[in-house]
Amino acid sequence: MHKGAKTAVVGTVFVVMLGGAGYGAYNFVSALNGDGSGGPGASGPAPVKTGPPSGAEVKETSAEFFAAWERGEAAKAADYTDNAAKAEPLLTSYGQDAHITGVKITPGAASGDTVPFTVKATVSYEGKSKPLDYKSELTVVRGATTGRALVDWAPSVVHPELKGMDDTLVTGESASPPIEAVDRDGKVLTKEKYPSLGPILDGLRDKYGERAGGTPGVELSIRHADGNTADTTLVTLAKGKAGKLPTTLSASAQAAAEQAVRDYSESSVVAVKPSTGEVLAVANHRGDGFNAAFLGELAPGSTMKIISAATLIDNGITTANGPAPCPDTKVWQSQTFHNLKDMAPNEGATLAESFSRSCNTAFVGYADEVKVDSLTDEAQNRFGLGRDNWKTGIPSFDGSVPASGGPDTAANMIGQGQVQMSPLNMASVTATAMTGTFRQPVIVPQDLDGRELATARGLPSGTVQQLRAMMNRTATSGTAAHVMAGLSGRIGAKTGSAEVDGQSKSNSWFTGYRNDIAAAAMTQEGGHGGDAAGPIVAAVLRAGG
Repeated sequence: MHKGAKTAVVGTVFVVMLGGAGYGAYNFVSALNGDGSGGPGASGPAPVKTGPPSGAEVKETSAEFFAAWERGEAAKAADYTDNAAKAEPLLTSYGQDAHITGVKITPGAASGDTVPFTVKATVSYEGKSKPLDYKSELTVVRGATTGRALVDWAPSVVHPELKGMDDTLVTGESASPPIEAVDRDGKVLTKEKYPSLGPILDGLRDKYGERAGGTPGVELSIRHADGNTADTTLVTLAKGKAGKLPTTLSASAQAAAEQAVRDYSESSVVAVKPSTGEVLAVANHRGDGFNAAFLGELAPGSTMKIISAATLIDNGITTANGPAPCPDTKVWQSQTFHNLKDMAPNEGATLAESFSRSCNTAFVGYADEVKVDSLTDEAQNRFGLGRDNWKTGIPSFDGSVPASGGPDTAANMIGQGQVQMSPLNMASVTATAMTGTFRQPVIVPQDLDGRELATARGLPSGTVQQLRAMMNRTATSGTAAHVMAGLSGRIGAKTGSAEVDGQSKSNSWFTGYRNDIAAAAMTQEGGHGGDAAGPIVAAVLRAGG
C-alpha cells in the first residue's frame, strides 16, 4: 500500500476552520503570483484537494473502479488506484491468465472510506468451468499529487488471499499433483480441519506431489512471488489424483496446537519428538499467513539462556551449582543491562538460581570470560544451529548466532543483540538439551527422498544433567512454574521475552518439555514468556506429553 498517497503539502498551505468543520473539509493549496500576491486574478495551477475523501467521492471512485474491473478494462481500472503500475498487471491477469469471466461485483455499505464487496464470476479453462464467489474490501484515499480520490492499492483488493505485491492469479494444469497428507498414524490431514497446515500442505505438495504418485488437476491458483511459498489453490476445475504423503505429524498434537494459538494473535508453536527429531505439530495464528513457526527470524529473549548456560558449562566457566551473581544492573562496554522489574538482587546466586529466575545480569556478567565466538561455536557444533543446512521437508530457518563483538557479545547471551531464532529452532534446542543428541527436525520421513540431514556433536552427559536440572527447577519453582503447574512426568521449561524497537510490548517466548515431547512458542507483542507463549506450550505438552 502506498500510505504516502493520503496527504500532500505543496507551497504554502492555508487552513481555514469554518464553524469547527475541520475534519472532512477540504484545504486548498493556492499558488502565489510572482510578486507574492494571491487571491482573485492570481494565476497558477488549479486547486488540489486535500483531506480525507468525502462519502460521495468514496462511492463514485469505488463504482468507477468496479465497473472497469467488471468490463475487463484493466488499464482503466488501474487508473482509479494509487499504484497503477502494480494494479494493471494483476487486473490484466485476472481475465487473461486466470481465465475469469462474467464478473459481477456487488458493493456493500461503506464504513467511512472502506467499501466491502462481493465478487461472483466464472473460471473457465479448456471446456471446464466452475463458479467463483468471494468477499473483499477496498479503501479510498486522497492522491498526494493529484488530489483525486483513489483506491488504496493492495493485491488483496482483487482477492483476499493475494498477500504479496507481485502475486498473480493463474488457471491451468496444477504445478504439482495433489497430495493426501497423513499423520504418523495414517490419519488424513486437511487444511479445512487444521487451518494452520494450509501453507505447509501447499509446500509439501509443491515438493513431494510428483514423488507421492499423484496426477495434476486443473486449478485456479495464486502464484506467490515469494520463493518460499507454494501455489495456493482457490478453485479446482478438474480434480487430479492425490498421492498419499506420510508426515511425522500427530493429529492429536496438531489439534491441540491449533486450539492453543487461536487464543493469541501473531502466535506460532512447534512440537517435536526429542528421541527422533520428528515434528509432531506446527501451528500459526497470523494475519499474513506466514509460517513463522518454521521461518520466523526473531530474537528469542531469555530462552537463549539454555544455549548460554551450556556454553558456560562446556567451557569450564561455571556450573549449575557454581556462582552466577545477580546484581540489579550490569554494565558491559558502556551498555547497561537490567533484570525484570521487581527482581531482587542476589550476589550469592548459583547459575541454577539465576537461570530459573531468568536473571539477565548473571549471564551478562560472564561476557568478559566468553570469547566472541564461544556462543556461536556452542550453537553450531553442539545444537546444530546457524549452518543453513537443515532439510526438514519444507522451507525452514536454521537459526543464527553470529560471533558479535562489543555490547552484542553480552546481549547475545540473553537472546537479544544479533541472535535470531524461530519456534522450530527453540523446540530443537530444548530437545537437544534434554537428550544430549542433536536430531535435525523433520516433517516428512527422511527415507521418503533420502535427503541428507544436518548433524552436530551434541552435549556431554554432564551438561545434559545440569541443563535438565535447571529447566526442571524453572518449571517447578521458577518463572515457568505457574504455566507448567499440573503437568506430570518429566518436565522442564524456560521463559523468555525479547524487546523489539518500535514495539510497545516485548515478544513472548517459551519453551519446555514433558516426557518425549518438546515444544516452543512465540507471540509477537505478547509480553512476558509466561503471559502468552507459555500457555500455548503448556497446552501442547498437556495434550501430547
